[in-house]
Amino acid sequence: MTRNDRKQGLAASLALALGLCTSMAWPGRAAASQALAQKHACVACHQPAAKVVGPSWKEIGARYGDGKTSAAQLAASIKAGSSGKWGAMPMPPQGRVPDADLQSLAQWLLDGAP
Repeated sequence: MTRNDRKQGLAASLALALGLCTSMAWPGRAAASQALAQKHACVACHQPAAKVVGPSWKEIGARYGDGKTSAAQLAASIKAGSSGKWGAMPMPPQGRVPDADLQSLAQWLLDGAP
């Protein structure tokens, strides 16, 4: 086995380990989707591309997806609710949504809510 083969093997092992760690740290991240938004009734006020009562997923991603807002910050804002960020209509607190789901939804929105 050459030195280059060992380096490639080590790089592959590290990539696998990082992938496993990421999946353990964010178990619900991949599950975040339109279905999760429907489960928690987010779709009553938000839609993928059109403003309804609140901003669209696209608008949220455009405002917060620049890297300045973390998923944890956005999840905390969703949980606490807000007023005045998107106009006169307040966002009611979403305290009943589990934190793992809030984190997944927030990351999904920051990723552009595909």
